[in-house]
Amino acid sequence: LLSQMLVTICRLGADKADRGDLKILNAALRELRYAFKVFAPYQEIPKVTMFGSARTPEDHPQYLQARKFAQLMQQRGWMVITGAGDGIMRAGHHGATRAASFGVAISLPFEQTTNTIIADDPKLVNFKYFFTRKLVFVKEAGAIVLFPGGFGTHDEGFESLTLVQTVKTNPIPIVLCDEPGGTYWQHWQSYVEAALVGNGMIDEPDLNLFYITDRAEGAVDEVVNFYRRYHSSRFVDDHFVVRLNRPLSAETLSEINDMFPDIVT
Repeated sequence: LLSQMLVTICRLGADKADRGDLKILNAALRELRYAFKVFAPYQEIPKVTMFGSARTPEDHPQYLQARKFAQLMQQRGWMVITGAGDGIMRAGHHGATRAASFGVAISLPFEQTTNTIIADDPKLVNFKYFFTRKLVFVKEAGAIVLFPGGFGTHDEGFESLTLVQTVKTNPIPIVLCDEPGGTYWQHWQSYVEAALVGNGMIDEPDLNLFYITDRAEGAVDEVVNFYRRYHSSRFVDDHFVVRLNRPLSAETLSEINDMFPDIVT
């Protein structure tokens, strides 16, 4: 692979690639190399990425819900990844503690500052580009949990859903968690059902790609139970191979073979 990368670099020279394009490639490669190095020692520890508003105050029910969720996940042996800012991102680190937190930060002209919990931690990675940052958010996560937020939260949520829908990433639980009694994600689902499903932009079964709850415990259960038996999956040539944490019973295996004879081998 390294030799192939060197060939690509030589071809960029032969192509007389624009200097601006080379600067983008150089910065992206540098950012990803460092991020992979930071995450590598924790490869075997499950991680959940948390998205949400940077503007949520610490006494807000949404902040308290996010902090509680992160704390419960940390107690289950998971680590937490956030964008390293304030609001919901700080709540994730607040609940999980600094030791069980990763920060995936980005430089913005306004709003985004590294929160004091993860600042100067060796597990903090700074990015220039959104696309490299977003790759790391999904690549390193075994689950995505979204709390109420703005354009960035919706962007990250829709991209996560798209990656799972199009099989560009492994199946993972995507949870939309609100404050107790909150209606933020219910309104979002109403839009998705009316405008996207209603107009044939997505299929109704696509609604099964996410789970909505207003309980931190419900979000934790959805993530943990997803991996009760399922471990991971990947394509091997034309076969989709699913790895399990423990074997299926003969009865369940027979039922799956009967239900999906066209795809099970």
